[in-house]
Amino acid sequence: MSTTNEMRQALVLGGSIGGLLAARVLSESYAKVTVFDRDELPAVTADRKGVPQGEHTHGLLARGRQILEELFPGLVADLTAQGAAAIDVQRDCLWVNDGHRIPQVASGLDGLCVSRRALETYIRGRVRALPNVEVRDRCEALGLLTDAGGGRVTGARILPRGGREERHDADLVVDATGRGNRGPTWLAELGYQPPVEDRVDPHTVYVSRDYRRTPGEADFAAIVCSPSPAVPYGGVAVSVEGDRWMVTLLGVGPGQAPPTDPEGFLAFAGRLPVSELHALLSRAEPLGPPRRMRLPVSMRRRYEHLARLPEGFIAVADAVCSFNPAYGQGMTVAAAEAMVLRDCLRQGGRGLPRRFFAAAAKVVDVPWDMAVGADLRYPLVVGPRSRRTRFLNGYVSRLHIAAARHPVVGRRFLSVANLMTPPPGLFAPGIVARVLWSGRRAMPQVAHLEPTGRVEKVAAR
Repeated sequence: MSTTNEMRQALVLGGSIGGLLAARVLSESYAKVTVFDRDELPAVTADRKGVPQGEHTHGLLARGRQILEELFPGLVADLTAQGAAAIDVQRDCLWVNDGHRIPQVASGLDGLCVSRRALETYIRGRVRALPNVEVRDRCEALGLLTDAGGGRVTGARILPRGGREERHDADLVVDATGRGNRGPTWLAELGYQPPVEDRVDPHTVYVSRDYRRTPGEADFAAIVCSPSPAVPYGGVAVSVEGDRWMVTLLGVGPGQAPPTDPEGFLAFAGRLPVSELHALLSRAEPLGPPRRMRLPVSMRRRYEHLARLPEGFIAVADAVCSFNPAYGQGMTVAAAEAMVLRDCLRQGGRGLPRRFFAAAAKVVDVPWDMAVGADLRYPLVVGPRSRRTRFLNGYVSRLHIAAARHPVVGRRFLSVANLMTPPPGLFAPGIVARVLWSGRRAMPQVAHLEPTGRVEKVAAR
């Protein structure tokens, strides 16, 4: 139900997927929503400067597809008509974790294979079509406006390219400016303590290349071969619109980066424990040269811990938490945060920032812990390794062994990884029994100290 007040306005600083999803839910509660982005936004599907990762493989998890279809009814049908692939995450994908393959069976987990640029272009078109939303490109956000006491953000300063600075009033300003955002700096300029930042460097390098795809040539829509400390390299291939395979190879640590020359790229794929990827690249026609990207540091800004927050200002998506892209969580978490924002707005505007940041933190906790915990398996990654982290990593390693033998374990793992099931679901009695039976000789020692009921409590914490 709409809660629009005809006197209210909202500004969104940043027009990528996170900002567009915020604008979509804000349109239900504000009479006018304006989105500003410093890039020139393409009218057709194309990569752009402000999204350097756009030319690399992306993942839309099952929870992300579910939310986007709710916000934009018909999205899946429209994108599949453009060449995207609606899939069953387990049946239609080859998943190899720590060298163990998950059986391909129907799971009921619905995914979508689509490029980042196609998805963003589609969402931007749907948002632009909303009667109370305006999307303005080539406009850079310079800072925030406040009331006389500085306790409320009342708008933002905007610089159009080639023009003069503009001052835009608003009841709510949303920072969606991404990984390199200046939100903490803006708050510091207003006299507020910036949020504490948690940082983890995954020491990962991507190299991506597109290939021509012949429909029906493969009995899978995607391949996901994850790296591990024993084999610190992996690869992903996703069928996308335009009859293409988007392929990304990755290496973790010094000397593990995939080569950028075509012959070396192909040879690197041959090292992976999934022969189908090398076979695919051997026969498919390349559509361009390999492209390299050193993954940035994962960062989480702890706005929920701030003692003082101005009213009228929130941050979303990568401006709050930017993940290691290797786990494909970013777009789905941005969608989940949009739903949190919608729920908070329906409770009214009073105390919105504190309520939103507290609720968003609970959404971020799960994927952040999963990604950082997996990164911390590598000795070169700096970060605190608690007893709980060591135990969970050991348990998940044994779970991968069990998943190769028991499709139900594979489905449960994928359901948690796709943010459809909370992590304690990995410790349900039927799952724990199969994990212990399949990997009982190699279980981490701490596991012998934890009865099943205790394990479930640890996971819940």
